[in-house]
Amino acid sequence: MPELPEVEALAADLRERAVGRVIDRADVAEFSVLKTYDPPLAALRGAEVTGAARRGKFLDLAVAPGDAAGAGGGALHLVIHLARAGWLRWRDELPPAPPRPGRGPLAFRVRFADGAGLDLTEAGTRKRLAIHLVRDPRQVPGIASLGPDPLAPEFTAEVLAGLLAGRRTQIKGVLRDQKVIAGIGNAYSDEVLHAARMSPFRLASSLSREEADALHAVMVRTLRSAVERSAGLRAADLKAEKKAGLAVHGRAGQPCPACGDVIREVSFADSALQYCPTCQTGGKPLADRRMSRLLK
Repeated sequence: MPELPEVEALAADLRERAVGRVIDRADVAEFSVLKTYDPPLAALRGAEVTGAARRGKFLDLAVAPGDAAGAGGGALHLVIHLARAGWLRWRDELPPAPPRPGRGPLAFRVRFADGAGLDLTEAGTRKRLAIHLVRDPRQVPGIASLGPDPLAPEFTAEVLAGLLAGRRTQIKGVLRDQKVIAGIGNAYSDEVLHAARMSPFRLASSLSREEADALHAVMVRTLRSAVERSAGLRAADLKAEKKAGLAVHGRAGQPCPACGDVIREVSFADSALQYCPTCQTGGKPLADRRMSRLLK
């Protein structure tokens, strides 16, 4: 799943490639992907791309409508959430005809007047890729409910301590909760907790102020480092860069790069976390609830 660093890099790539281009057409190839109907997609025809930004894990493509019918005046925002298996691919040349629905992983296409464009794809059968065309990004429910951005100047250690105080939930879940902190998902929550030498099962409310301060510093450092590694990369190279830069996530069974212990995994219904027992849990393996049930 693309998280804050990858979406930040995608936004930067689109600012370089797409800003200033005029949209020829936008087409849906997978009907479940489009979550809005007003304004209609026809409003994008003749619109100029004016900006690209990240909002949590959402990608926001700002456009200035031309003379397209149905625009209703004012700026529009094509907001994209790539979910778990979605991705964005830049194409230097696209055919003028609309794509045929149900043909492979293609879900949505934006073609520019010069023939270049964007393909949004989604692998697998669970269709969660979401596209909204709105006049204000805050009309997207997921954006309206976002917590603070961890790389924003106003996200201080004091703010984080306030968010953690009184939350009797595991710190891993708190870091992933977009309503608490925007942009961190399964991978980077594993990375932050490993760098902070903290158990993913630790209760958020149990952290002292000193521990919250240290977690804040590690969180910002980990995310900034990932953003810097991704800077300047094209969309096609981001997945490989993310995987190469991870210390524990997705590396179960491999040696921990910090201490050499074997990285362990805890599986859930539709996800898994990875951690180092020596670095994070005092050498004690965490209970894998799904495996425990299977062994009964």
